[in-house]
Amino acid sequence: MKLDSPSEHLLRDLAPQVLGAVIRRFGDFGAAEDAVQEALLAAALQWPVDGLPENPRGWLIQVAARRMTDHLRSEVSRRHREAVAASLSPATGVRIDPEEDDTLVLLFMCCHPALTAPSAIALTLRAVGGLTTAEIAHAFLVPEATMAQRISRAKRSIEESGVPFALPTRVERAERLRTVLHVLYLIFNEGYTSSAGAELQRTELASEAIRLTRLVHGVLPGDCEVAGLLALMLLTDARRAARSGSDGELIPLTRQDRTRWDEVQIVEGVALISAALPQGRVGPYQLQAAIAAVHDEAAHAEDTDWPQILALYELLKRMSDNPVVTLNHAVAAAMVHGPAKGLELLDALGGRLDGHHRVDAVRAHLLEMAGDYAAAIAHYGRAAERTTNVPERNYLIAQAARLRASV
Repeated sequence: MKLDSPSEHLLRDLAPQVLGAVIRRFGDFGAAEDAVQEALLAAALQWPVDGLPENPRGWLIQVAARRMTDHLRSEVSRRHREAVAASLSPATGVRIDPEEDDTLVLLFMCCHPALTAPSAIALTLRAVGGLTTAEIAHAFLVPEATMAQRISRAKRSIEESGVPFALPTRVERAERLRTVLHVLYLIFNEGYTSSAGAELQRTELASEAIRLTRLVHGVLPGDCEVAGLLALMLLTDARRAARSGSDGELIPLTRQDRTRWDEVQIVEGVALISAALPQGRVGPYQLQAAIAAVHDEAAHAEDTDWPQILALYELLKRMSDNPVVTLNHAVAAAMVHGPAKGLELLDALGGRLDGHHRVDAVRAHLLEMAGDYAAAIAHYGRAAERTTNVPERNYLIAQAARLRASV
C-alpha cells in the first residue's frame, strides 16, 4: 500500500530523528537501523488505514524501541534477557529531551572516532542525509560498489571498536566538526544539483543541509568556518528559483533572471561572511562563500568581478588540493585572461577527474570561448553521455546542437 506524498515526505524527515533517538537510547547502530526500517514499514502500512498518529515521531520511536527490545531478548540469556527487558522496555518510554534535535545528535554520532573521515562522511550521508549508495558514490567520485563496501566497513568498525556509539562530549564535538561540515557540504551539493534523475535539484536535501548547518551554527556561533558554510549554502541556494525553467530545464548562471534570486538569503549570507572574514581565521568554506557573494552581488552577469573571484580561487587552491577547485579556478582564469589560460590550467588536472562529466563540460565551454566549435561540440557530447542528471544532459545536448547550427 502506497502512502500519499505528504506522508512519504514526513517519514523521510522523521527517519534520521528516530534513528538518532533509538541509537542514543540503545547504543547498537546496526540493530537500531534495522528497527527503524521496520518501524517505517509499519507506518507505511498502518497510517494510510488508521490515519496519522497525533505524535508521528513518538509513534515511530515507540515501535522501533519495541523491535530493539525484541532483538535484545533474542540475543541474551534468560536472566540477562529479563534484566534488559525490565530496563529497556518501551513501557518506560524513550527519554528524549524535546529541546534536542535528534538529527543533529545523529550527525555528530556518525562522525565516530573508530572511522576514517571518508567512512564517517559516507555513513552520515546514508543515515542522516538519506542519500542512496549511488548518490554518495557520485559525491566521492568512486564506483558504487566501492562505496557500498566502505559503508559496510564503517558499520563493522564501529561495532568492533568498543567505543560507545553515543552523544559525543563537547570536546569530541569540536574534534569531529571538520567531518560534520564536510558531510553537510556534500548533502547540500547533492540537493543543489542531483547526481541522477529527472530533476535538476532536490530541494528537500538542500533545505535539510541548511537547517542542520543552522543548528551547528547555533551551537558554535563563534566558529568562522561554520558561519562560512552556512553563508555559502544561503548564497548558493538563493539562486534556486532561477536555475530551472518552466519545464525543469537547466538555466546557466549567466542567463538567469536575477530578480528571482532570494534577496533575503543573499543579505543573510553576505552578513555572515562579512562578519566571519575579518576575524582572521579564514578557511575554505569562507572563501567559497566569498566567491558566491561576489556572484550574487552582481546585478548582471557582465558586472561580475571576475578578477576578485580569480584571486579568491587562487587562495582557495593554496588551502585545498580538491580537483573541483582546480576546475573552477580554470573557468575564473579564462574569464580574466582568456580561454587559452583556462585550458592550460584544465590540462594540469591530468587524470584526477577522469570520467567526470564536469571536466568535459568545462572544456567544451572554454573551447567554445576560443572559437574551436568542432572540439567544443565533441566535448559537450561526451559530457552529456557521462552525466546521469537529465536536465544537465538535455542542456549539454542543446549546447552541442546550438553550435552545430552555427557552423
